[in-house]
Amino acid sequence: MAGRRAIDKLAPPAPAPERRAVLLRLCAALSATLAPHGPLRAQTLFTGEPGAPRPVAILFPDLADPVRKVFTDIIGGIEEQLRQRVQAWPLAPAPDTAELGAALRRQGVRVVIALGRHGLKVAETLDPALGLVVSGISSLPDGDRHTGICLSPDPALLFARLRSLAPSVRRVIVVYNPQQNDWLLRLAREAARLHGIELAPLEALDLAAAARLYQGAFAAADNRRDALWLPTDATTVDETTILPLVLREAWDRALPVFSSSFLHVRKGALFALYPNNPELGRSLGNLAMALMTDEPPQRGLLPLRDVCAALNLRTASHLGIAAGPALQRGFQFLYPEP
Repeated sequence: MAGRRAIDKLAPPAPAPERRAVLLRLCAALSATLAPHGPLRAQTLFTGEPGAPRPVAILFPDLADPVRKVFTDIIGGIEEQLRQRVQAWPLAPAPDTAELGAALRRQGVRVVIALGRHGLKVAETLDPALGLVVSGISSLPDGDRHTGICLSPDPALLFARLRSLAPSVRRVIVVYNPQQNDWLLRLAREAARLHGIELAPLEALDLAAAARLYQGAFAAADNRRDALWLPTDATTVDETTILPLVLREAWDRALPVFSSSFLHVRKGALFALYPNNPELGRSLGNLAMALMTDEPPQRGLLPLRDVCAALNLRTASHLGIAAGPALQRGFQFLYPEP
């Protein structure tokens, strides 16, 4: 389920009904183009110039539509940025990594872009001389060992959006597991300082501790100056137990809640930031190109900055936020649809 939740973060919001049929036909066409002819058959999605140097391979989980469409959008962005031959490898649950490594050597692959935890797990079994770029993962405890872009939105972007919607907010409360998100909180502290916000981080190592901390936070919160941030954290933002209780309590207290998952906007969060998949692909393409130069990028997963924004109009109205046409134009997804 954790892997599926990470993939869900990548998926775009549901299209308007009148566009749904067109997109379904597009998904079917993409599926036919990418359908593997075996667990290790690469799909060349962009051929580039004949003999293009230093090709790149992309490893991603072999999943059905609509999830496959997410990966094809990212791969499309990578292709546009690289302008050279790209080999896309849909991975079976247990691929023959020796065969895969031999195939990559035959094709002269220099850099591998691994999407998702399965893509990373397979990539780590390959030749360590290969350059590696990682994405499609919300966080990694050992993220400093890798080069890539995670799916957790940059806190600076979240706080900027919060101040534009609720300028009276002066404090942001966040319950998090330091074993998962200590790196994210380091970024959040600096972003909060730059935006004139007091960050109130509360550490929880298990579900019970998170529930107690939320209870105490709500009891002490002032809805005129406080807001609650829901990061991507399986411990403290449990979708089954914690999230419904938090959103219900926040609604009753008229406390703004913002999130790192657009799925939470449908459930009552005020707003969320989520991946712009083609733009994310372009940024991954830049990292891949940098790995093939004499000055490779510094190691460490970067926060997501290629984002779209989602807004819950009903929650905005409940909080007294005037979400007129001008404000709505700054969001790519509105719920419910106006």
